Amino acid sequence: MNYDRYFNRALEALHEEGRYRIFTDLARQVGRFPKALDYSHNPPREITVWCSNDYLGMGQNQHVTTAMKHAIETLGAGAGGTRNISGTHHLIIELETELADLHNKEGALVFTSGYVSNEATISTLGRVLPDCLILSDELNHASMIAGVKNSGATKRIWRHNDLEHLEQLLKEAGELRPKLIAFESVYSMDGDIAPIKEICDLAERYNALTYLDEVHAVGMYGKRGGGIADQLELMERVDIIEGTLAKAFGIMGGYVTASSTIIDTIRSYAPGFIFTTSLPPAIAAGATASIRHLKTANDLREKHQEQVAKLKAKLTEAKLPILPTETHIVPLMVCDPVLCKAASDRLMEKHGIYIQPINYPTVTRGTERLRITPSPLHDDAMIDELVNAVTEVWEALDIASLTKGRLAEAI
Repeated sequence: MNYDRYFNRALEALHEEGRYRIFTDLARQVGRFPKALDYSHNPPREITVWCSNDYLGMGQNQHVTTAMKHAIETLGAGAGGTRNISGTHHLIIELETELADLHNKEGALVFTSGYVSNEATISTLGRVLPDCLILSDELNHASMIAGVKNSGATKRIWRHNDLEHLEQLLKEAGELRPKLIAFESVYSMDGDIAPIKEICDLAERYNALTYLDEVHAVGMYGKRGGGIADQLELMERVDIIEGTLAKAFGIMGGYVTASSTIIDTIRSYAPGFIFTTSLPPAIAAGATASIRHLKTANDLREKHQEQVAKLKAKLTEAKLPILPTETHIVPLMVCDPVLCKAASDRLMEKHGIYIQPINYPTVTRGTERLRITPSPLHDDAMIDELVNAVTEVWEALDIASLTKGRLAEAI
């Protein structure tokens, strides 16, 4: 049997739909962020990255890199095993203590990625709680969806940020049945924010646990960078807060924070934690240094919001179709997969600006976009350069007229 035939058909389908993904070979430069070298070009050339999830540039912060170097020099490179088999090194305990403090929780547990922390935690909670009903926002991340599916628990999907629909489902479930409400604070593609207070009100009224994914908010919002729940002073009302070390904190890894009982249950039952090698000392040290720094770096958060506001204003003034958001995520709507890829390619080739196209299944068909994520290190000149480049691309590809009806519907 020619198995390659099936694989080639699957790949051809992606090409035909205009959503085949091509990775760009980049080398970030310490001290030059958001500049990077593009090795997809021969010879390599310097470009500006406008779509990084290293939202605050902490991946090059000197406090972080110094801590990582020291950890390698004193503890070596690897973790040595799973947490149960020699992998519970002192630096990862320090990291978990720092995370618990960040979110005002009794305990924290670190995973190898945000995807794993979501999948492992939600699936474990759904298995441990008898006859658990998981109520999941319809726009939750793929990792949360995987956790719900792998839990084997009954699920109900509630319309995005629709409190009336959520309450209806909670009423139908009854107060005695174990229930878990899973949602995000900042939704990464549309940049909108969940009504956290109102969700907590419903959870308390109907005796449900709350699970909040703060991956696109930690480090960036709140008095100490604890996320939107920190900003709104709601952390103590949320039962489980999940986050990542790979975005605003600039490293890698995921985590959950909660009561000591919940954390111990996940530690004891989650296969995604039990059977995975621990994060190495250097990663843990860098993450701890980043968290400690951002707990007091309100000036960096303020500068970030200032640059975000400037970019939004200038894109709006240029009549470019951005989706209105309350956050740092700036979706530039294209609404066509082929045009989205073409716009991304032209920005890169003609202007040296890198913004990865976002297509299905990350977003629904017809809502394809360029997802722009300004940082405090994108200066005013870079913002002007981006707006001028995008304007040129929109005119050259005639995007406005080709997608007029879809743009109006999406925005």
